[in-house]
Amino acid sequence: MLVYPLFIGTWELILIILVFVLIFGGKKIPELMKGVGKGVKSFKEGMNEVDEQVNQTDTSKAAPKSDETPKAE
Repeated sequence: MLVYPLFIGTWELILIILVFVLIFGGKKIPELMKGVGKGVKSFKEGMNEVDEQVNQTDTSKAAPKSDETPKAE
């Protein structure tokens, strides 16, 4: 029998959800999920900003400026 280390079965998932509800209560869960959603959104926006900055840097280094003249060797 193969055992996958990150595989979560149905019963394990039910137990995790039950413990989560018991710890935080039914009223707090929507607030927690809203906070997690905002965090994920903020993280994705930050990653997109970094990608844009890297792409701008790459294009500015790759393209020669029009006011520069090539030097003859």
